[in-house]
Amino acid sequence: MDARFLGIPDLAETPSVAVVVDVMRAYTVAAWAFARGAEKIVLAGSLGEALELKARHPDWVALKDGPAAPGFDLVNSPGLLRCVDLGGRTVVQKTTAGTVGALAVKDASLVLCAGFVVAEATARLLRARGCDGVTYVVTGEDGRADEDLACAQYIAGRAAGSGTGPAGFLRRAATSRAATELAGGVREGVHPDDVALCLDLDRFPFAMVATPEDSLMVLRPCAVPPAAEGAAL
Repeated sequence: MDARFLGIPDLAETPSVAVVVDVMRAYTVAAWAFARGAEKIVLAGSLGEALELKARHPDWVALKDGPAAPGFDLVNSPGLLRCVDLGGRTVVQKTTAGTVGALAVKDASLVLCAGFVVAEATARLLRARGCDGVTYVVTGEDGRADEDLACAQYIAGRAAGSGTGPAGFLRRAATSRAATELAGGVREGVHPDDVALCLDLDRFPFAMVATPEDSLMVLRPCAVPPAAEGAAL
């Protein structure tokens, strides 16, 4: 399985298959939202679009990076989200890098959004779909965020059936700039457990697939077939 690792600015053309990786914290938060019962997540292109969608759909839950702000219901923190009841709700998510990356590849035939919490399910879905070539979009720091690159490389290894172990990749993520900033209180809208939750490998058994729906990019959980007995995963 051919794998490319690109930052958002490096996406010169639309890939056929894209895995958009944002470990800290967009797609950890998205996975938690589904675990807390959300039906779907609409990926907004701007804060203004998120607020407009919220105004048109008052029952939707709007979520953003950084501190709490008027018009938004939640912030982009898994630690703060994990106790929220989202049963049957639609979430509108706008983040600095993760949602931007998914929208940048919205025309790909398959778009998966991932972090460590859904790594194995993502790799298994790539194998199940028989994907020959995959572009991993490393969203943070214009492609330089080591937590995102480490997660992308780990998923790529698992998808290729190489038996890749997680320890080194998780260690890189734990010592990344993003982890240091989250743990050190540099960023706003943070819970003390955020870093640990972002590194909670394979917490959830589903992958997350983004598809265009009525001019919006919509993320939904996707059940993944179990690994065949004896498969090299």
